[in-house]
Amino acid sequence: METIYEIQRIRQVILEVEGGEPYIIRSPEDAAKVATEFIGEDDREVFFVMCLNTKNRVVAVHRCHVGSINASIVHPREVFKSAILNNSAAIILCHQHPSQDTNPSQEDIEVTKRLVNAGHMIGVEVLDHLIINAEAGYTSLKEKGYV
Repeated sequence: METIYEIQRIRQVILEVEGGEPYIIRSPEDAAKVATEFIGEDDREVFFVMCLNTKNRVVAVHRCHVGSINASIVHPREVFKSAILNNSAAIILCHQHPSQDTNPSQEDIEVTKRLVNAGHMIGVEVLDHLIINAEAGYTSLKEKGYV
């Protein structure tokens, strides 16, 4: 009997957001509001990607990885997959800190730099990386000078 392997296709599932109003990002605060709506109250770290068109309109959001209470594994391949599938001009990275401390760790800073470099190589700009929490607000790594 011959072994046959099936290659799974990358598939994108599209869900409409109620209200139909497009999210347009003009500031880190705008991005934080969107991210908080999706992952702000999760009880573990969730790495979240907002895909933007050339007018900074959110065309897709992607829950890239769900981690533990204090860690999330992030790989450029997974981060940029949704951006490429949606022909995005740029992305905004976000992740949630359940601890309510939105200060970036050294690992957050290193991952951000690695993803910014990967974005330059493939032509998708990383505009910001936000650390959010529904109770504590957010920290923008761009405003801190890391992006």
